[in-house]
Amino acid sequence: MSFQPVKFYQTGTFTVGNRLLPPEERSVQSSAKRFNSINSGHRACQGCGEALGARYAIDAAMEAADGQLIAANATGCLEVFSTPYPETSWQIPWIHSLFGNTAAVATGIAAALKVKGRHDVRVVAQGGDGGTTDIGFGCLSGMFERNDDVLYICYDNGGYMNTGVQRSSATPAAARTSTTPAVGPAPGNVFGQGKFLPAIALAHDIPYVATATVADLRDLEAKVRRAMEIRGARYIHILVPCPLGWGHASHDTIKMARLAKETGIFPVFEAEHGEIKSVLAIRRPLPVEDYLKPQKRYAHLFGKTPAVATIAHIQALADKNIRKYRLQARKEDH
Repeated sequence: MSFQPVKFYQTGTFTVGNRLLPPEERSVQSSAKRFNSINSGHRACQGCGEALGARYAIDAAMEAADGQLIAANATGCLEVFSTPYPETSWQIPWIHSLFGNTAAVATGIAAALKVKGRHDVRVVAQGGDGGTTDIGFGCLSGMFERNDDVLYICYDNGGYMNTGVQRSSATPAAARTSTTPAVGPAPGNVFGQGKFLPAIALAHDIPYVATATVADLRDLEAKVRRAMEIRGARYIHILVPCPLGWGHASHDTIKMARLAKETGIFPVFEAEHGEIKSVLAIRRPLPVEDYLKPQKRYAHLFGKTPAVATIAHIQALADKNIRKYRLQARKEDH
């Protein structure tokens, strides 16, 4: 498995970054030498999953690259809240271009470094689901097809949150957004639309594809470190709940990410060259209602007359993920 198993003496503590572990097993964030790649002072919302995911992912990449890292960033929440002109929270070489060409910009940076013989400097591209699954999809597919030496990280909060919570192709079925309102005979986002980009990345047969959530930051760090050990095109898709767009309490961000994984809504796995190598197994799958009810974007499903058929359809999709990605833990693993 790619992650560090939880040890009994970590349980119930309030230590940051597992300081009770031996130094070689600690989180990047537990060290006073951490890079703070995205520093304090940014303008993310309270409870922002994207800010948390970016902090851990980029610091892990910085550690793996011995501090020699350049990041290209798509337009979106992460870019807007971290770089309000003329200020920035980034403590690394960082470039923002257009909404849809981040993968192409990162590819150009990697090509320039190769020409200059700077094989020690690594390149990361990052964007939200809008800039990745929608507007930047063509450039990203090209990066995959050419096997360019770039790690692309998608922070998936399921919509265009910065511009008013509009639907993206990563918005889940039945979810309410400003462009898929909770009205009409089939309220919320339409079933049968959208895409799960990690599966498309797998189809490109690139060296490394992984999914992660901010509910398991050690797993996220481990996957970034593994990706940085590999040359060529790599893709990590991180689920980052958004209190504003999802309508959950700001203190429930980690809880929502955990429930997405434990219900099967969001499969967490690791793959190399198109073949899944490991998954974060679910010991006892939870009903999707546990995940849906705390979110206002699904409130229309639980009114005076609950949308039983719609909830059952979402449950069927989660069950399909559990079967497809073999997420159910075996009895001997319990």
